[in-house]
Amino acid sequence: MYHAYDSHSDLLWPLRASARLAAPALLAPGPSGRPTLPGKRMAAACRLIELTEVTHRRPAWGIHTVTVAGPGGSEEVGVIEEAVLETPFATLRRFRKQGLPGAAAQPRVLVVAPMSGHFATLLRDTVRTLLRDHDVHVTDWHNVRDVPLAAGRFGLDEYTEHVMRFIRALGEGAHVVAVCQPCVAAFAATALMAEDDDPATPASLTLMAGPMDCRISPTAVNQLATGQPIEWFERNLISTVPWRHRGAGRRVYPGFVQLTAFMSMNKERHLNALADYYWHVVEDEHDKAEATRAFYEEYLAVADLSADFYLETVRLVFQEYALPLGALRWRGRTIDPKAIRRTALLTVEGERDDICSVGQTMAAHDMATSLRPYLRTNYLQAGVGHYGVFSGRRWQNSIYPVVRDVIHVSQ
Repeated sequence: MYHAYDSHSDLLWPLRASARLAAPALLAPGPSGRPTLPGKRMAAACRLIELTEVTHRRPAWGIHTVTVAGPGGSEEVGVIEEAVLETPFATLRRFRKQGLPGAAAQPRVLVVAPMSGHFATLLRDTVRTLLRDHDVHVTDWHNVRDVPLAAGRFGLDEYTEHVMRFIRALGEGAHVVAVCQPCVAAFAATALMAEDDDPATPASLTLMAGPMDCRISPTAVNQLATGQPIEWFERNLISTVPWRHRGAGRRVYPGFVQLTAFMSMNKERHLNALADYYWHVVEDEHDKAEATRAFYEEYLAVADLSADFYLETVRLVFQEYALPLGALRWRGRTIDPKAIRRTALLTVEGERDDICSVGQTMAAHDMATSLRPYLRTNYLQAGVGHYGVFSGRRWQNSIYPVVRDVIHVSQ
């Protein structure tokens, strides 16, 4: 499967390269001093061909400044990316604010990004918003097809181990915000650290739109995961990285397969968006065209998942419901949610979430039975789907203040 994909990409390369070169020439002024309509239409077609290319490079975070509240009102401060810790599979990335007195004393937050076929930059809006009031770090997962076989396996145990290692790197009193898929691993990591009386156990844990208990109101994604035995997923969706890549020989769930699955769920919406992009280019609606271009450049940048991690996640989280049934283990140790006693727990859900339905994330409160009521908060945001929970206007204006308040009260 992977060889066929690479061959197809190679065959399309001349077409995409030609389209990239031709578009500016087609927009050159005609006799009237403006580009001709046929030229604009052909240029729009070239831009569409260029836009729909699937890439495997992590997009830039692009967070260079952030607006923060200062003594004299709002001010813009510079932001520098720093690699705090690096493993073959991930970089712990910090966004350090420059020239802001007291920035170092702001609450330290680890954003745990999903490893689900896209890069962590999909959480750009999440990170940028949290930066207003926090010292933000993020789990910047690497594309597994670029990780040599010598680096070893990477499954759910290794993912959870990375989360604990990164929490410890932030130190005592840090906070964790997990988005979507890693909510299970972040919850498990917190329980393990609490059971060990680890001083770095998070002061607060925010779980956003995560599959904590997929038995509750199953979505189409849940039904797909339970519709076939795990052997079917391994036989039909797992491929081997070709020898031309650094991770040659590693078994992966290719990002382009995950992308195809996501796009097929909303095929009509994507087709309409791309058709609209064509006409925005033709009609010189630059702002609208740029917004669509920015979205698809991010959305079509894919990252492969380790086969071990993907298959274990499907089996344990979506098929066997190991965490809510008390059967989830890490390195042979049973995860005990009752060990969480002093970590404030916030769960956030979206009313229209068609990936992780209402109730699935909130189920974490039913597991962490040792937490006192004042350490528990659940927030349901009306009118948003899955991505609206952690990006966009409702996230910035309605959800973020709740997250911020839980973090600051837990200091």
